[in-house]
Amino acid sequence: MSGGVDSAVAAARAVEAGHEVVGVHLALSRMPGTLRTGSRGCCTIEDSMDARRAAAKLGIPFYVWDFSERFRADVVDDFVAEYAAGRTPNPCMRCNERIKFAALLDKALALGFDAVVTGHYAEVRQGPDGVELHRAAAWAKDQSYVLGVLTAEQLAHSWFPLGATPSKAEVRAEAEARGLSVAAKPDSHDICFIPDGDTRGWLASRVGAEEGAILDRSGERIGTHPGAAAFTVGQRKGLNIGYPSPDGRPRFVLEVRPKTNEVVVGPKEALAISELAGARFSWAGAAPADAASGFDCEVQVRAHADPVPATARLEDGELVIRVEEPIEGVAPGQTAVVYVGTRVVGQCTIDRTVSAVPASR
Repeated sequence: MSGGVDSAVAAARAVEAGHEVVGVHLALSRMPGTLRTGSRGCCTIEDSMDARRAAAKLGIPFYVWDFSERFRADVVDDFVAEYAAGRTPNPCMRCNERIKFAALLDKALALGFDAVVTGHYAEVRQGPDGVELHRAAAWAKDQSYVLGVLTAEQLAHSWFPLGATPSKAEVRAEAEARGLSVAAKPDSHDICFIPDGDTRGWLASRVGAEEGAILDRSGERIGTHPGAAAFTVGQRKGLNIGYPSPDGRPRFVLEVRPKTNEVVVGPKEALAISELAGARFSWAGAAPADAASGFDCEVQVRAHADPVPATARLEDGELVIRVEEPIEGVAPGQTAVVYVGTRVVGQCTIDRTVSAVPASR
């Protein structure tokens, strides 16, 4: 129970279905002020109190489990290491993968519970080859992307009661009808462990910020940056090159090179990617029978991005995804989630991309 309306209603539906339900809130930091407060983050002190009140209203036991050390090592330290390596990580994916559906689920199963129930908008179904993960009924709220890292074993012990709910408005109305005080609470967003929202400043204090070269695609130095770790592929603001490109068009970050502390920039069309691949991949259920020969699919590279038609196959230890039409703003470190219809087939952390536009253009 995060302290939000979704997890409160999910718990209420689990109670109503006749299950023995215990509410658990995750303490992810022992240091006051190191996680966001108010409604902008999640797992704050305020959130724990909201979760406790919801559990009391539902008449279920409530506990706070301290996962702060695991969260620091598996999510925060990973976030810093990925940026230091020039990649753009998704900490919410890591939290789901390593905290909520690994550490939390492992502890729950060890204590004799059958499943972890959350307020995510997605559905677990039984398919012909076993358990499957599917998109939620409400595509506008669908959260299957951030659950794409879950394995068949984890899905078998997961339940998402809100998956078939047509809209968030219906969830809020249900919460109000049940007398839950979080009915009108705003959704959480932003990175919870960066209290003031200043990601660049937060990273600079941990990775370091040393001036380096801004290069164009030909390798010519055209400016100076305050620290490569602060930049991500697709970024436009903050380059401060000082003069326009030869054609007068804006420049975008195309590549971050942490070893040489360089940032490569170029035109927007150079962000177009025709292929992406990653060696760190997993299947959300049974692996596709045609994984080695290739299969038609759709790929989604951000939580709220539109899925794009593609083909995927296993090649030399990588999940290689080729899109039918180029997509923009894809960075190493991001997660590519593969769908067939509404089903999440699997995912990979992007290690490399292939530009659809040659460097000479």
